[in-house]
Amino acid sequence: MANIKSQKKRIITAEKARKRNKAVRSELKTYVKKVRAAVEAGDVEAAQAAANSAGRKLYIAASKGIIHKNQAAKRKSGVQMLVNGMSK
Repeated sequence: MANIKSQKKRIITAEKARKRNKAVRSELKTYVKKVRAAVEAGDVEAAQAAANSAGRKLYIAASKGIIHKNQAAKRKSGVQMLVNGMSK
């Protein structure tokens, strides 16, 4: 355990950030699962709506530094490819 007051505070704030980041990453997975579920159900409109909301959440997470911007782009691209594959 740290003896320095500023380091004790840093430990507390880092733990808060870790929990917040973990919650956001979990939420991202949930949004992607909603897209996959809509694709498997065959509902094109619901899948597109879910993909739009998932993309928005991914880019928000990237802007806050929770995930890298390239990872957000890659995940959004993969989700959109699933939706685009349905309409063919």
